[in-house]
Amino acid sequence: MTRAFIMASAQNNILILSSNTGGGHRSAAHALENSFQNLSPEQAFVKIAQVLEEASLLTRNFSDLYNYLLRHHQDLMQYYYWFIQHFKPNESKLIIKSALRYSLKVVERATPDVIISVHPMTQHLFAKVLRKLGLLEKIPLVTVVTDPCYGFWKGWACDDVTHYFVATEDAAQQLVDYRVPAERIQVAGMPVHSRFKPASDGEKRRLRTELGLDPEKFTVFLNAGWIGGGNVPALYEVLAESSLDIQTVFLAGHNKKLQAQAEAIARKAPFKSLVLGYTAQVDQVMNASDVMVSKLGGLTTFEALACQLPILVDSITPPMPQEARTTEFVESSGAGILLKRPDEIIPVVKSLLASPEHCDMMRQSALNFGKPGASDLIAKQILGTLQTRV
Repeated sequence: MTRAFIMASAQNNILILSSNTGGGHRSAAHALENSFQNLSPEQAFVKIAQVLEEASLLTRNFSDLYNYLLRHHQDLMQYYYWFIQHFKPNESKLIIKSALRYSLKVVERATPDVIISVHPMTQHLFAKVLRKLGLLEKIPLVTVVTDPCYGFWKGWACDDVTHYFVATEDAAQQLVDYRVPAERIQVAGMPVHSRFKPASDGEKRRLRTELGLDPEKFTVFLNAGWIGGGNVPALYEVLAESSLDIQTVFLAGHNKKLQAQAEAIARKAPFKSLVLGYTAQVDQVMNASDVMVSKLGGLTTFEALACQLPILVDSITPPMPQEARTTEFVESSGAGILLKRPDEIIPVVKSLLASPEHCDMMRQSALNFGKPGASDLIAKQILGTLQTRV
């Protein structure tokens, strides 16, 4: 086992640790996978492990509970955060013991040259595995923090992580305050997939046509997220009862029940309304739209910013602590407008319809706030580090 890691090889085996708690960690993992394969198509072999879902029944229950609350009870997420912050399940001997056999097998099968965590409940576990195998000094353990602002969970901080990549100076300061040495932290931006980029006016019209929409009509994208839930359905209902000169796309994610409910609302709406379940082409939907209505998850936010898409922020339910600063940043930057009650969406959309200049200013602010190319930058630096270790 150990000898396989010491032998030099032209191939770089890259193990990315993730989880489907929400869609952001998964999106970050696939963005990095895409960057590695584009930058080093012949040498980079990427394996993504969905650790919480695969490791044990205990870890899977944490994932299922998170997604259940995210879909049905966002008002309770603050208590989930409090529990995680205070009881630190990522460092629990019971949880690590339950997942250790799985984690050992993952490392043995992947024979990684580097391990990259994009989820705060994975790096402590795999640091334990590397230590057990005597490989902690041989295989870099890198963490890409997918919470962009101050206030995220302490679980991101791990003494055995070799190097951290964070989205903002604010996130870097949080790690420093969690006693992570500053020299291990690099501000690189959020790892957004390269397909999330601005579209020309002609491209926007073409995408609308392909979706069966009016190519010239103001388009509102209502994004209920990967898990499908929250307050976005209530905002959609209010919008569907209006007489605004718009068209909409509603994304229900992995929530079939919500998709059926949204389809019923769409049939009654006075405007064209497309309802989608889960789709891998979220970038195309974003680029077909003039504005997005969404809760501010870290990756979703930066994907929209990369597309220069203004955001109407669902802040009806107070955001989770790790998302509160993101909400403040997006609003203060001018890239987003907060919605604190469902009925506020009508006057806000009406004002954007009446003022195309306001939309243009929000698009420019979105471009200034995001950091395009972060995923490639992170992948390039990791590949460069591996080359110097051979």
